[in-house]
Formats: sequence, C-alpha cells, structure tokens
Amino acid sequence: MVIVVTPSFAQDKAPATLAADYQRPQVIPFPASNPYSAEKAQLGKMLFFDQRLSRNFNMSCATCHNPSLGWEDGVPGAFGGQGKTLDRHSPTILNLAWGEEFFWDGRAPSLEEQIKGPIQSPNEMNIPIAQVVDRLQAVQGYRNLFSRVFPNEGISEQSILKSIATYERTIVSGTAPFDRWIDGDSAAISDAAKRGFALFNDEAGCNRCHTGWNFTDNRFHDIGLATPDNGRMTITQQPSDQHAFKTPGLRNISQRAPYMHNGSLKTLSQVIDHYISGGIQRDSLSPKMTPIPLTPQQKNDLLAFLGSLTGEAQAVSLPILPY
Repeated sequence: MVIVVTPSFAQDKAPATLAADYQRPQVIPFPASNPYSAEKAQLGKMLFFDQRLSRNFNMSCATCHNPSLGWEDGVPGAFGGQGKTLDRHSPTILNLAWGEEFFWDGRAPSLEEQIKGPIQSPNEMNIPIAQVVDRLQAVQGYRNLFSRVFPNEGISEQSILKSIATYERTIVSGTAPFDRWIDGDSAAISDAAKRGFALFNDEAGCNRCHTGWNFTDNRFHDIGLATPDNGRMTITQQPSDQHAFKTPGLRNISQRAPYMHNGSLKTLSQVIDHYISGGIQRDSLSPKMTPIPLTPQQKNDLLAFLGSLTGEAQAVSLPILPY
C-alpha cells in the first residue's frame, strides 16, 4: 500500500500513521523449528568466524559479511574461495530475522537453507557439509559445545546450520537517529532528513518497495538496471521475473557501498540518479518504476534521510575458537 503524505510535517514529527509503520520491533522473531538460546547463538558465532567451514581454510562467513562494512564486503562482486570474483554483490545479513526468501533471487526458503548455499558452492567456500561435520567432530571443544546445545543430536548438518542461523538472527541494526525521531524526539534528525522522509513517502515513491521498519517489502522487482543476470526468473521461469532482484533493506545503508545486486553503483547519489531516470524500459520492468523529476535540493534531502537510518555503532568481538 502506498501512503501519500504531504511534506508539511517535515518540520516537526512524522504523522502517527507513518510512525507506526516504521516503528522498531521490540523482540527478534525466531522460528519454532529453531528457537533461540544464548549458547546456540554463541556457538553459531564461532562457526560464523571459523575458516574450517571452507575447503582451503581461507574463508569464513565473515569474509563476505564483514561487521566493519555493514555486514557486507565492500566490493562489487563477492569474493570466491577459488580466486574467482562472483557476479553478485554480497547482501548484508543485518535484520535477516525479519526476512522471508533469501539470496538476491530468493532461491532459499529459510535462513538455515541459505547458509548451506555458500558453504557448499564450488565458487565460494567449496566444501560439503558432511566434510564440515567431520572437521568439527575432530575438535574436542566443538564436540563439547554441540553436546550441550544439541544433546540429542550433537554435530550434524542441521545443528551446524541452526547454530549459524541463530547467531545471524541476532545481528540487528542499532537504534538510529530516525528511530529516535519516530519515537518523538523532534531534534533527532535534521530538517533536510525530515523533508527527505516526506519525499520518500510521497513524490519519490520509495515506499512502494522499501516498506516497514527495515525498509523492504521482501519482494522481487526489475528496477531497470543494466545487467545480463536474469535474477528471479532463474528460479520461477516466469518472464515477468526477468532481471528481478530482492528489495534490500535500507538500515545502515550509508555503510554498505557499493549498491545493487551487482555492486554497479558506487554511491547513494548514483542510486538516486538511477531511480530518477526510471531505469531501462523493458517488458519486465516493474510498474512501480517511473521517472521521478526531483530537484537537486530534493535529492540532497533524500540523502540526508537515508543517512539518518545508520544505527548506533555496535562492537563485535571475535570469538575464541575451540581447537
């Protein structure tokens, strides 16, 4: 649903209707099939940073999802474990607890299933999960940890994936100036950012896809970007899904350059320019993509608003791995 508002509220606070739409959740959702425990999350954190989950002991999950780079990797195409640069940019793992289908094309129905992909991919970590199980079984510290967290299962494919997924669900963007403004602190963001929020929900139409507190509809759209990648159509075989990719969330977006599924746009200014243009006109182009005539001031206001979505810095300590 598109909510149309006037920019007149930009000098004070967001209307109550919009504030409710963008309110931060109070709890992290965990699936019944993989409930949270602190020990499981800590075990998942160890595995996330452990290079034993790659064939050549040269990659971990953190290689492509670096907490210092918005939980991405700062390059257009992801690093491949075999020295190959991948065609797609590493998406952030911020706020995945609220995700639905995963990967840019949505081919994984759960976070647990998504984690298995890069571990086993020949172009990434390149190791069968069964071999990871064998490696961890050889480590007394891991045997002890898994026996406590999964007393009836121990080290297995599913317990490895569940542990990492539990840790990743705890990775949530910090409270941002925007959140404080939504909560009623009229001085938390600049007037430019307030005007940008008004544009975001009105003339610019950004909220057609970037909805909710994490600013994503978790759906797939062709936004008219030049690319040979067929995107979602590879999964669905539907021509309407050609070049369609998942809407990324916008939390901490200022930390997450470069942008788009292929990292082809270096700055947020370039991203806004792309949307202003309306993208490449083709049959699969999303009907939500139309040229948007914005002035330089309006563009700067949008940039100010996007900057207000960066949360408080959260230190991430490296775990001590068992040997």
